[in-house]
Amino acid sequence: MKVVLFCGGLGTRLRDYSETIPKPLVNVGYRPIIWHVMKYYAYYGHKDFILCLGYKADVIKNYFLNYNECVSNDFVLSEGGKKLQLLNNDDIKDWRITFADTGLESNVGQRLKAVEKYLAGEEVFLANYSDGLTDLELPKLIDNFFRHKTIGSLLCIKPTQSFHVISMRNDSMVSEIQEIARSGIWINGGYFIFRREIFNYIKEGEDLNHKPFHRLIQEEELLAYKYEGFWACMDTFKDKQRLDDIYARGEAPWEVWKSQITRKAFFLPIEEPVGTAAFG
Repeated sequence: MKVVLFCGGLGTRLRDYSETIPKPLVNVGYRPIIWHVMKYYAYYGHKDFILCLGYKADVIKNYFLNYNECVSNDFVLSEGGKKLQLLNNDDIKDWRITFADTGLESNVGQRLKAVEKYLAGEEVFLANYSDGLTDLELPKLIDNFFRHKTIGSLLCIKPTQSFHVISMRNDSMVSEIQEIARSGIWINGGYFIFRREIFNYIKEGEDLNHKPFHRLIQEEELLAYKYEGFWACMDTFKDKQRLDDIYARGEAPWEVWKSQITRKAFFLPIEEPVGTAAFG
């Protein structure tokens, strides 16, 4: 299946980086976060990507046009630098990447509509916000989708931020306060599967999470897949620091392409299909 990656936003909450590079190119370890997302899909056999570009599209294009395999690979340099031998498989040699300009200020729904022509003949495709990492076994998400035969499916996770949920009585008096992670709230994790019928639900100017998704909900065509394993996004500088710390400790659970012996699991996954989800 083709993988649509939304990577054209401004990334304003990562302003220290977004003024020079787009958020998808902010590094986690040696490689940008979009590389980690693509590597995840490629591990499961999905290597045909469509990048929905916008903000600093030229920077993303140039990154891949000038891709340096040695940054994330062991290699031998000899003959005074004239000979270079990679010791592991190339990262992206079997990837196919379509670079599509989808507008500087387009929302996600309009970016998806803009690449509809590149999905001709695809009955089902994957999509991703390009700023979240997980150790989810992707085939389970896909199998669940095909069992239920809906038009759309999204990964449903519990928020990890340090916010607190407030409950009130009489619209003013606090009745309860608790960490959001313990509140029972589930949010959109940004990993999608769609049938091509999704394009019939998106009208001009509409963002994907709003009216299109609510139309699907009304027709019981949007499936949520609950997952309590590792998931983390890079929305703020604090989020980036957390991912950098995990990576630096050698405990990056999203690196599913690495040996199970060298990769530590943070959580045990619990999955089940549900009918509704919160949207982020």
